[in-house]
Amino acid sequence: MTALFVQIRCKPGTTYRVAREIALREIHSELYSTSGEYDLLLKLYPPEDADIGEYINDNLLDIEGIERSLTTLTFKAF
Repeated sequence: MTALFVQIRCKPGTTYRVAREIALREIHSELYSTSGEYDLLLKLYPPEDADIGEYINDNLLDIEGIERSLTTLTFKAF
């Protein structure tokens, strides 16, 4: 399985609400609150046959309060 990392910027005042909604969906492996340009860091393992853009769009980006995201695909663990 290949891990994806998604950084999420939330609208002001919505970070904890967004994090709770992500947790309820049970799509993540790990979820962290972060400092800097983004508010949350999500690690997930999408299904092997998933279209990554569609998977992120359908399972994550419809959450109210998400303003922007940055997805990083991984290729090989060392």
